[in-house]
Amino acid sequence: MKKIFTLFLMVLASFTMMANVTLSDKEILVKFYEATNGSQWKVKWDLSKPITTWTGVRVLNDKVVVLDLQDNNLVGAIPAELGDLKNLQELNLHKNQLSGSIPASLGDLKELKVLDLSFNSLSAAIPESICNLNNLKSLELYMNRLSGVLPVNLGNLQNLETLAVFNNEIEGTIPTSFYQMKSLKTVLLNSNKLSGTLSQDVANLTQLTNLSLFENNFAGQVPLALEKLNGLKEMNISYNKFNGLVTKKLAMLDTLNMTMINDKGVAYLMNVAVEIDKRPIVSEE
Repeated sequence: MKKIFTLFLMVLASFTMMANVTLSDKEILVKFYEATNGSQWKVKWDLSKPITTWTGVRVLNDKVVVLDLQDNNLVGAIPAELGDLKNLQELNLHKNQLSGSIPASLGDLKELKVLDLSFNSLSAAIPESICNLNNLKSLELYMNRLSGVLPVNLGNLQNLETLAVFNNEIEGTIPTSFYQMKSLKTVLLNSNKLSGTLSQDVANLTQLTNLSLFENNFAGQVPLALEKLNGLKEMNISYNKFNGLVTKKLAMLDTLNMTMINDKGVAYLMNVAVEIDKRPIVSEE
């Protein structure tokens, strides 16, 4: 009888633990609802009903795996507790009115594949903890008020295919680790305050199809290594301070025809070398 009673207690404890985990996810979502003025959302949640009925929430095996509330009039700061949704694979809060900083706790969402916080009013720097998201394939933070520099360990995101951080106030140089992100297909860093040079190591990004760096403060020679990227279909690096010669092939990729800004702030077209097969233009070294 004692053994049966002990077994009963173990089974009961097991069910209680499972219930608490599920309830924890719901509690986190309720905190998120309250923190982002849920009563004024376009599509509201009925907190008295199961979370499986809540708009934008997808549940798998009693765990929240998707939170998609784009364009739903969310207002306020993203609560740190959101980082406790350990099974979350997609977080899409595009086009709302979210403010404050990106919680460092989002770096705990190790299963996350899509993080879209674009088109909000988020400020401060991108937390370094974002670089812990090894499964991330898409990082979209564009159209915010983000400042600071790009995370030093950005290159840890080895599965990232889309990096879209345009229209912010990011400054500093592109971190060295960036050039090791061999899965990148789309890089949109335009309309920021980035500076420094573009390394010849850009040739490592063999999957790249779209590169947009226009309207920053990049300087130095445009690396001819860009020509090694056979899959590159779109490129816009105009309105920087690049100098020297570029090939016709590279110039044709740029939708603004390599329009640059000189030290006096005057726009000019870079010199284009047409006869690239007859003589070397610039050393790769």
